[in-house]
Amino acid sequence: MSDSPKFTVVDRRKFRAEEETTSEPTPSAPSSEESAPAAPRLTLVDPVFQAQPEPIHAPVAVAELPEEEAFEEADLPPAPSAEEALFQKAAYEKAAERLEDLVRAQNPAAPPTEKIGFEHLVQQLYLSAMMQMGAGTPEGQRPRIDILGARQTIDLLNVVEDRTRGNLSKDEERTLQTVLFELRMTFLELTRMISAPKPNVPPPGPVKR
Repeated sequence: MSDSPKFTVVDRRKFRAEEETTSEPTPSAPSSEESAPAAPRLTLVDPVFQAQPEPIHAPVAVAELPEEEAFEEADLPPAPSAEEALFQKAAYEKAAERLEDLVRAQNPAAPPTEKIGFEHLVQQLYLSAMMQMGAGTPEGQRPRIDILGARQTIDLLNVVEDRTRGNLSKDEERTLQTVLFELRMTFLELTRMISAPKPNVPPPGPVKR
């Protein structure tokens, strides 16, 4: 019997009956004629640090990702039907529109919320890994390095690369490969610094008076 942790996923579809009792009509699916937003520009962080990273004397405690077997053995509810998924997606989009209207009412000059795309996912993981490797540390302070957390974030991008292979545009593929290259190079530099042998410093001699 595996010691992997068990996961219980709550089937939230039981709330659908309450949602259907409301008088709001089901929002229609978004039109395909809507123009796609321009892809955001991804700015890479310069991995050159202003100060030497703080030495790590003990392993950093990070939460371990559950093994694949844990998900296979989990008591999962049945997958939602196509009708349920479409209804929930339309309800989510309508709630997001109401939230945007509230924000715009508080600040009429605020620009409309930018649509989220694949580039945002890659950029979010990239920035998280760089922060874990000490980027963005204020000048004059020693960076705090979470090298194990950075490794997990980079591994998440590796999963994205594997699962999206063959389904990305040329720009998306170039962005993902560039980000992975920069993160791996920074990770290699830090691991070399952390694992470098410390110089043998002779003990101080007796104090002469």
